[in-house]
Amino acid sequence: MDEVQIYAKLDEVFRDVFDEASIHLSPTLSAKNVDGWDSLTHIRLILTTEKAFKIKFSTSDIGKLENVGDLVALIKSKV
Repeated sequence: MDEVQIYAKLDEVFRDVFDEASIHLSPTLSAKNVDGWDSLTHIRLILTTEKAFKIKFSTSDIGKLENVGDLVALIKSKV
């Protein structure tokens, strides 16, 4: 799976979790740029991402994430 495919699938995940059709993913997008991205939403985002890509993240993996680019790189390393 390449980055384009990951971003396409992740775009669906973000739209579902944030219930926002206009959200646009970029490598630098982070919680501070999205209204409603709080700790509970972050957990839902991680769980939904794991389910969508059929992967599991460790706690240390999640703790290192700073933006969508980091998440895409992590997903790419797991699939």
